[in-house]
Amino acid sequence: LKAGGVAGVCVDLILFPLDTVKTRLQSPQGFRKAGGFRGIYAGVPSTAIGSFPNAAAFFITYENVKSVLPHGSSSYLSPATHMVAASLGEVVACLIRVPSEVIKQRAQVSPSSSTLRILSHTLYHEGVQGLYRGYKSTVLREIPFSLVQFPLWESLKDLWSWKQGHVVDSWQSAVCGAFAGGFAAAVTTPLDVAKTRIMLAKAGSSNASGNVLAALGTIWRTQGLSGLFAGVVPRMAAISLGGFIFLGTYEKTRQLLL
Repeated sequence: LKAGGVAGVCVDLILFPLDTVKTRLQSPQGFRKAGGFRGIYAGVPSTAIGSFPNAAAFFITYENVKSVLPHGSSSYLSPATHMVAASLGEVVACLIRVPSEVIKQRAQVSPSSSTLRILSHTLYHEGVQGLYRGYKSTVLREIPFSLVQFPLWESLKDLWSWKQGHVVDSWQSAVCGAFAGGFAAAVTTPLDVAKTRIMLAKAGSSNASGNVLAALGTIWRTQGLSGLFAGVVPRMAAISLGGFIFLGTYEKTRQLLL
């Protein structure tokens, strides 16, 4: 819990500006109208509050599921174990992440409004279900992302450990995390764009229903391939750096605590 929480807070706060740029590039009104480079830390209180419990919930689930499933001795079962553990971890973590993400993204594209004001407005007009707008699309983004990132991260660590004859250091784990995160970020960007559009959609609009395939279809028809991969560069940069900080910090903190 402590290792995951510390890692989550570090990465989310350090890389928040890149996340803001990515969100504004993906927003329906476009980068400039969404705020451009102004108010780059808009929405950071929401991230600061949700980051620790979100990351802690993920790693508690991930490590516990890994411990009860077969792994280690069979090279065939290990990737499947990591995939299942990461997917279940994301489902649990998204219960905390999605409300934080909804408020954060709305604040990022409305830098003149405070986080508290956006929270109050969302609860008044949409109720608690408004905070979970995009839960399904977030899970549908995070599970494919984790299916790519975590088995790749674990495999790279195992390969590096085998090459050098001992377990990888925390900085080596961080390098593996950066590569795995960047690759996973690139291939799942269309799902991230759809999630952003659903969370930012006005209540009652077609995207507000949360239909991921419909959102992807609309983006494809109106903006084509460039629309589906809007914000891919800052997303890859943020998640590569995030993977380095997040997974490296997690490994280091866990080593210190254990």
